[in-house]
Amino acid sequence: MGRNIVETIVGALVLVVAGLFVFYAFSKSDRTGPDGYELVARFGRIDGLKRGADVTLSGVKVGSVTGFSLDPKTYQAVVRLAVAANVNLPADTHAKIVSESLLGGMVVVLEPGNDKQMLKNGGEIEHTQDSIPLTELIAKFMFGSTGSK
Repeated sequence: MGRNIVETIVGALVLVVAGLFVFYAFSKSDRTGPDGYELVARFGRIDGLKRGADVTLSGVKVGSVTGFSLDPKTYQAVVRLAVAANVNLPADTHAKIVSESLLGGMVVVLEPGNDKQMLKNGGEIEHTQDSIPLTELIAKFMFGSTGSK
């Protein structure tokens, strides 16, 4: 009888610790809350970009990729970005997909322009630069150029 009580107490303690761990993980996660706004950017290719990837400005995370789809008319990748509400971006902002590191994933880097008009919720970033696959970069380095003459 005493053994059953000890097992029950240990089981309850394990559940409490697991619950505290989950609460801690959610409180420390870097999620964009409902106070942000969404932007759209169109790219020719988004190789390696994943949902949840960072959106950075001057090396500082200001948002994340919330999703992407294919435009059936232009065959471009339409990327949805959630940006923090305290970040006001000019209308002529540039967006690039770059590698985070040699072994890491891809991130979207924003480079603000000088326009006085700011992007609003649902706005589109017009100036974009596609991702460049690592194999293409290596081929350019080794063979000089991958383009045909």
